[in-house]
Amino acid sequence: MKKRILVVENNKDILELISLILTEEGYELSLFTNETDIFEHIKTFEPDAILLDIVKPTLEGTELCRQLKEAEGTSHIPVIVLSTHPHIQKVKEICADEIVPKPFDIDSLLEVLQEQLKNVS
Repeated sequence: MKKRILVVENNKDILELISLILTEEGYELSLFTNETDIFEHIKTFEPDAILLDIVKPTLEGTELCRQLKEAEGTSHIPVIVLSTHPHIQKVKEICADEIVPKPFDIDSLLEVLQEQLKNVS
């Protein structure tokens, strides 16, 4: 069965690039440009991992990430944060399972994703 990846990325060009890469790698994707109704969608899509764009590691910027890691139905899902912010490592301390700085190397993104999926049953 294909692994399911939920991608939340506000930049449509980056979202399209990620979509092409991950589809080619055989993943089943669900793509979002914002966080609206994300928890409802997670319940129905049941992703194996989440790629989450965070612009700034602020309280507001990391709120969805924290909610995902604290909620009973989603805490087991690996959250990989994508960001351009220079202090994005702080997000890993707060809530992310892994960080991929933008601009990202495609091979690095795939490697991080595969590593996180190893821990998912």
